[in-house]
Amino acid sequence: MHASRLHAVRTAAVLTVLFMVLLILVVARWGPLEDADGDIAEALHRTAVTHHGWTDANKVLTDWVWDPWTMRAGTALLAGWLLWRREWLLALWIAATSAAGTAIQQGVKAAVGRERPHWRNPVDSAYYAAFPSGHALTATVAFGLLLWVMARCGARRAWLRAAALVAAVSVAGVGFTRVYLGVHWPSDVLGGWLLGAALVCAAAAAYPYARRGPADRKDESTGESPDTPR
Repeated sequence: MHASRLHAVRTAAVLTVLFMVLLILVVARWGPLEDADGDIAEALHRTAVTHHGWTDANKVLTDWVWDPWTMRAGTALLAGWLLWRREWLLALWIAATSAAGTAIQQGVKAAVGRERPHWRNPVDSAYYAAFPSGHALTATVAFGLLLWVMARCGARRAWLRAAALVAAVSVAGVGFTRVYLGVHWPSDVLGGWLLGAALVCAAAAAYPYARRGPADRKDESTGESPDTPR
């Protein structure tokens, strides 16, 4: 197994374990976690109630800029660009990973059935179960796949750094908006981040096997990388 693939496998495994630990704590309603969730959510909600302009800005960000459908549309554009480059399998892999993220997120939500925060003076509303945050997971998957594709396609380091900065601000930002607007607990957001990142790493680790052909198997048997120049 090549070093980059091994790193992706290990990272996916660690993230999955961390998500499973968090999932168990949420399901068990572990006191310290619920106390921390409640304290952070209540403090942010007090600010949201009194700072209307900042609250409106967060609504725009969460409902339009970082909305899951906006993120999925961006992923669809990425897949379309790959199709234009005739990278059929990679385009399908991107689309399938994005779809898998949505399906897994909905399945976990239904299985856990965690209630969202309830406020006497809400500033926003959301429906369905809380854990994990769909906004956080979808943004993590969308930007994670973008960075992975850029790295695979040999994007310049400056472009990668710029994209990584945008990704970090967006993924962290959307998580903040969900808690600030009082529609998620902090652990919901953390769960979305962990599960989304684990999915991207797993997709990156599994992709070489999906595209492996006779030439790749020959290279693997000789210990050479398929991309090794000849």
